[in-house]
Amino acid sequence: MESWNRKLRMGMVGGGQGAFIGGVHRIAATLDQQIEIVAGCFSRDPENTRITGAELYLNPNRCYSSYAEMASAEAVLPADERIDFVSIVTPNISHFEIAKTFLDAGFHVVCDKPMTYSLDEAEALVQLVEDSGLVFALTHNYTGHPLVRHARALFADGSMGQIRKVIVEYLQDFLMVPHEKLGQKQAAWRVDPTQSGIGGTMGDVGTHCVNLLEYVTGDPIVELCADKSTFLPDRVLDEDVNALLRFEGGGKGVLSISQVATGEENGLTLRVYAEQGAVKWAQENPNYLELYRYGEPRQTLTRGQGYLSDAAAAGARIPTGHPEGYLEAFATIYVGVVEAIRHYIDGDPLETEAYDFPTVHDGLRGMQFIYKTVESCENGSTWVSM
Repeated sequence: MESWNRKLRMGMVGGGQGAFIGGVHRIAATLDQQIEIVAGCFSRDPENTRITGAELYLNPNRCYSSYAEMASAEAVLPADERIDFVSIVTPNISHFEIAKTFLDAGFHVVCDKPMTYSLDEAEALVQLVEDSGLVFALTHNYTGHPLVRHARALFADGSMGQIRKVIVEYLQDFLMVPHEKLGQKQAAWRVDPTQSGIGGTMGDVGTHCVNLLEYVTGDPIVELCADKSTFLPDRVLDEDVNALLRFEGGGKGVLSISQVATGEENGLTLRVYAEQGAVKWAQENPNYLELYRYGEPRQTLTRGQGYLSDAAAAGARIPTGHPEGYLEAFATIYVGVVEAIRHYIDGDPLETEAYDFPTVHDGLRGMQFIYKTVESCENGSTWVSM
């Protein structure tokens, strides 16, 4: 089992000077000492790529001027030198073509969310991944938190009973100011439909909500009825969305997302109410899970404790009372990716259902949410099927 005796080699597309999420991916990928970054095309600007590569102490010969060049050049390197997988951290518009290029070259892929620019691309990418048999991961990082994984275990074992109501919200004030007019790259592409697609806040934070609630509950959304708003002048994509949800198991839900919610920072909160109990988890305090049982004292569960599920224990790195957060949850996604790729290299690939991270199918689900939400809104906030 040769692959278990070395670090996996990672390449990156995107994440150059002025980017945010690329640095997060690099920290998370290397946190557990199982991955080394050896190559990249960090920007469409070769000078940006050169500077970023130098800051990362990479071989200049493996800092490429285009992702296509990178894929073809890496593919012909000796097996003990070439990258094992690529991490894509570019705006939505380029995700599909980059992923396709590297899958066609035989490389596993990690991709930031939302997965693609359009629903057609998402459907095509599912087929490409299934045909290739390669590992594809989508970085919905909040599923990497230990207490989120414990919440999932509570619902999976049936101890919470049938789900009745879900409330999920993701509130920010990130776009309260027209940052896109002030030179901020992170805002510029997010509010631009030619780079983001048909969803603004829907894609940026709404897909996290859908992924989180379906991950924890195991109960998929079957219908939704939505209303979207845009408040700042000169913007065309949604900044604020509210939706009613219906679940396969008969429960109902409310989704509320906004990037113009004054005073909010990164307010992702999930509440799930079922016939035998309820849970509440908030991303800004991720080391706590509120557990409610009717007629009993409320409990506050904390990470790293022996009473938690095996899934939660596997995601914890440090003793109780020491906070773990955003970067560690991201890193847990990469740990699952590493395991899947190692199995593939050693001729024992895992079934997609066994992956311990969001997959291409989760990416398709996110794109379906965006398109169905827009459809509902454009039809006068009617109910539509997911």
